[in-house]
Amino acid sequence: MAAERLVVIGGDAAGMSAASQARRLKKPEELEIIAFERSGFTSYSACGIPYWVGGDVPRHEDLIARTPEEHRERGIDLRMRTEVTELDVAGRRVRSRELVSGAEEWTSYDKLVLATGALPVRPALPGIDAPGVHGVHTIDDGRALLDSMERAPGERRAVVVGGGYIGVEMAEAMLGRGFEVTLVTRGAAPMHSLDPDMGHRVTEAMERCGIRVVTDAEVTAVRTRESGQVRAVATDSAEYPADVVVLGLGVTPRTALARAAGLPLGSSGGLRTDGSMRVRGHEDIWAGGDCVEVLDLVSGRHRFIALGTHANKHGQVIGANVGGGYGTFPGVVGTAITKVCDTEVARTGLSEREAREEGLQYVTATIESTNVAGYYPGATLMTVKMLAERRSGRLLGVQIVGGAGSAKRIDIAAVALTARMTVDQMTALDLAYAPPFSSVWDPVLVAARKAVSKLRAAG
Repeated sequence: MAAERLVVIGGDAAGMSAASQARRLKKPEELEIIAFERSGFTSYSACGIPYWVGGDVPRHEDLIARTPEEHRERGIDLRMRTEVTELDVAGRRVRSRELVSGAEEWTSYDKLVLATGALPVRPALPGIDAPGVHGVHTIDDGRALLDSMERAPGERRAVVVGGGYIGVEMAEAMLGRGFEVTLVTRGAAPMHSLDPDMGHRVTEAMERCGIRVVTDAEVTAVRTRESGQVRAVATDSAEYPADVVVLGLGVTPRTALARAAGLPLGSSGGLRTDGSMRVRGHEDIWAGGDCVEVLDLVSGRHRFIALGTHANKHGQVIGANVGGGYGTFPGVVGTAITKVCDTEVARTGLSEREAREEGLQYVTATIESTNVAGYYPGATLMTVKMLAERRSGRLLGVQIVGGAGSAKRIDIAAVALTARMTVDQMTALDLAYAPPFSSVWDPVLVAARKAVSKLRAAG
């Protein structure tokens, strides 16, 4: 009996996790696996690129979990620098093109995994494609940016456009490389996934370490020199000199193939899947990673959240199902974490804006505390903000900004959200305590106690 054929489109976290897990469960004589990847790298940490650019990670090789050669040694036919250009669902085949030679061919499949990832947002502005303007989405992007930084003239000025996670991380990276850095965002504060009162704390942290933050500013153009090289970023009210420009405007699902093939997409443009990560209405097609929408366990809606943590889990679930086992992906609560200089930032669940959009009535509780016992050496300030639903007392969301050791406390809230705990229930959590790690009441529990008081006062 001939082996079934699994075709995987995309060679990073979700795609190669799926291929590797399927290979663990089925031998090559049972399942042939062919994977296509348009770049020159597989299974790498895109989240680590800002830290490589900033010099904290010495080499890009340190970001790679498994090379193409290692995948091939495990029985996966991995075709690098090969782009899939068409998906024929009725004919159960894909058309691919080798990017170097231009050669094209059709490959049939019995089972298909779409792990096409996301596209960085690049607005159609004058000068946006000028030399010296960089997105930071792949290792190749990081290499190109480092080359531009080395060629930058003596002023060494960088403008980062966008105040999300990548924007904030890249601002710190450029600062670490000796650049004068300006971050421009159209929001009232960086980190739009936080509420503005918490985002302002991020602004203050960035300014303390020497980054200029420009808020409420809409970028209108990138100005260039006569040579064509970037020289400034223009907004609706000012112009900021730049020798290098970094775009940190977020990403959108890369689903053009799926759309052209008539596969179901959600409101964000991401693929819609069931709990097994199977594309809805298609028995032998799965999808995972940054090209899909996921169920938000707090709001009950499907959302587009591009994170490597989700992508790897999607791949494990897909690989188990393709390989004859069983797996499901229940959903997410929207947990994310980052840092800028010595300030840590984290959030999970819903922000106030998101809670209002869901029509939820809620109370908020914000507390100031320290990352360790206040009398212990090295204590630094941290702020915890908590949202709770008015009637039920259910935890809705938590945001944290503070010094070393603050942000990973968000995991307490992520577990509580997943368990649908109330803030009253949270106050009884048996959390670890010793002065070098926390005050006797952990700041998250202090915020929960304050939220309980707010709920009682609200009736």
